[in-house]
Amino acid sequence: MTDSNSSARPLEGQVALVTGASRGIGRAIAETLAQAGARVACVATSEANVTATAEACSSHQDGARAFGVDVSDTASVEALVKGVSKEFGGIDILVNNAGITRDQLLMRMSEDDFDRVVGVNLKGTWNFVKAAARPLMKAGSGRIINIASVVGVTGNAGQANYAASKAGVIGLTKSAAKELSGRGVTVNAIAPGFIATDMTADIPENEKAKLTSSIPLGRMGSADDIAAATLFLAGPTGAYITGQTLIVDGGLSI
Repeated sequence: MTDSNSSARPLEGQVALVTGASRGIGRAIAETLAQAGARVACVATSEANVTATAEACSSHQDGARAFGVDVSDTASVEALVKGVSKEFGGIDILVNNAGITRDQLLMRMSEDDFDRVVGVNLKGTWNFVKAAARPLMKAGSGRIINIASVVGVTGNAGQANYAASKAGVIGLTKSAAKELSGRGVTVNAIAPGFIATDMTADIPENEKAKLTSSIPLGRMGSADDIAAATLFLAGPTGAYITGQTLIVDGGLSI
């Protein structure tokens, strides 16, 4: 017989670290994991930006904290992961969601636009995976979930930097899964499609209509759709899944 309490709060007693948690997909993931019983370290570029998320998480599960860091700064990330692990007594779940866009056609894209997007989206993910790998392996268990994008699979005009960074995240996910699986750590990616967030709010309505018409399910996804997929991989249901990319796009990529 399944314990109703454990099924309702499958992450009870666990610690989750979520980057890019100030809004949108990251905030939805942080709150969902807190509702499932995890104590959440909420990370954004500044502590002030993510305080509201930490407070919301604490309403579901005591112990949430806000942290600020530049995810592209390797030394700062290492220090943050060590600090969180010490304060929370370890880390069980790492969700790499921090990401930015600087869209421009390839011929007009500046070197800085390319470097910054890759630095945050890909190097930032690598920084946290690398910093968390040792404590997770030492514990003999853990989940790493990297938020990629469907454009990392399909490519997208005007997003060469973003698509390249997210394709890199998928490759990093597969490689890390092979390296860490022997110590009981699973590593997976989620590739969202067209999701209604602050990042997509400024897209002109005619462009949104055009994009939505190309989605077989006929609607944009929500941040909660991605949070639910994250919980699936983070909980007992994802125990035998590693090295995979779960595409959550309403059928956009088929």
